Amino acid sequence: MTEAGAEPTTTQVLIIGGGPGGYVAGIRAGQLGLDVTVVDAQPMGGTCLNVGCIPSKAIIHAADEFAAARAKTDKPEMGISVAAVSIDLAATMAWKDDIVGRLNDGVTGLLKRAGARVIAGRAELIDGKTARVTTNDGEALTIAAEHVVIATGSAPIELRHLPFGETAFGAVISSTEALALDHVPERLVVVGGGYIGLELGEAFAKLGSAVTVVEAEQQILPLYDRRLTMPLGRKLKRLGVEVLTGARAIGLDPTGLLVEVGGADYGNERRTLPADRVLVTVGRRPVTDGWGLENVSLTMNDRFVAIDERCHTSMKNVWAIGDVTGEPMLAHRAMKQGEVVAEAIAGEPTVFDARAIPAIVFTDPEIVSVGLGPDEAADELGSIGVEVVEGRFSLAANGRSMTLRPDQNASAADAGFFRILARADNHLVVGIQAVGQGVAELAAAFGLAVEMGARLEDIADTIHAHPTVGEGLAEASAASLGHAIHG
Repeated sequence: MTEAGAEPTTTQVLIIGGGPGGYVAGIRAGQLGLDVTVVDAQPMGGTCLNVGCIPSKAIIHAADEFAAARAKTDKPEMGISVAAVSIDLAATMAWKDDIVGRLNDGVTGLLKRAGARVIAGRAELIDGKTARVTTNDGEALTIAAEHVVIATGSAPIELRHLPFGETAFGAVISSTEALALDHVPERLVVVGGGYIGLELGEAFAKLGSAVTVVEAEQQILPLYDRRLTMPLGRKLKRLGVEVLTGARAIGLDPTGLLVEVGGADYGNERRTLPADRVLVTVGRRPVTDGWGLENVSLTMNDRFVAIDERCHTSMKNVWAIGDVTGEPMLAHRAMKQGEVVAEAIAGEPTVFDARAIPAIVFTDPEIVSVGLGPDEAADELGSIGVEVVEGRFSLAANGRSMTLRPDQNASAADAGFFRILARADNHLVVGIQAVGQGVAELAAAFGLAVEMGARLEDIADTIHAHPTVGEGLAEASAASLGHAIHG
């Protein structure tokens, strides 16, 4: 580790951005013996660790704990009753910040252990091999590199008619500000019914906010099929969350958000949704400004930096990874690309395989999808004349799932299900989905099955521990083969 004030002017690998892709690339490059420097003005970990994945899951967990305790004040469950319950959101945020801080320190320590240099500052490319760096302390450096890795990530999309900032009624905020609130908003309107909006909207509903979700498409989570989203829709209704689909946010008025609602359910009308906060979660954009894109000649793929299967751009020895390179904008995609790019720079024969990238919605119930969904499988396999076989298993018949659901009066449909999709000719698994409590932790098993080329018989014949929620995967596989035991 170079002492402060004596940073090198040359490095083998310069990584611009210390998010999930950048820091993993730095660690792996150091492990491979490369001289590597990582530059980022923010603490190591990027959006995911600082203002995204980790803090949002902390708040979701706190909201779940609060809601469970509050429910027991009205209706004792499992023989447990609670006299009173309250929440100090500022203290909750401090607990969340402590987790983030410890992980920041951990990532920095891992980079140092791998021999990587970390510079807190902002890097701007002068050309494909040179960057001008301004440190957070105001020092100016020029760093020449054999290889440059662009890992600048993404930022929330701001709507022109809903700019972030203070308003007459409160504020228009992004997920970043939502994860730093010091009190629970009385009325929260969420613009965007994707995974970020629903995760945070549901969490604040459990914390006591009156929540309305505005989604332009005809269903929440429009990238998922309705069978997966219906249990979540019913849970949102039970929580008192108003969901407006086919609705478009068109501006602000002095009391809240002005929306235009259409569709058969509502008729065409304009409504004002009173709000203390309007949370805009309509997606994220790649960060392509501020690091010198205009000074290099990179081929672009629409808004994104175009790369090949080894994360190489159109310029020699210039690489790009993570959100700046396209969808899906997920931390684990960036992490794997970080490993791939370090190994490619080191001369190893490696490529990025996007066949099995898990997508998880950390709502209640959780949703997991790996590989192809039903429509995608039908289209892809149908184009080569192969039929799809599908197996399903309801978690209403899973013992462990029942012990995790305090409300035993909930319908079987609300419990969720497992679904597995495979080729009918050779039983090769092409996709696995699940919705239910605790299914997010099974994403690794789903991804492994798809990545390794498992067949239905491989999963059905594997002994799954009892009682576990994961037994549902074996049951769904057996169902697709026509010999389900508990389904």
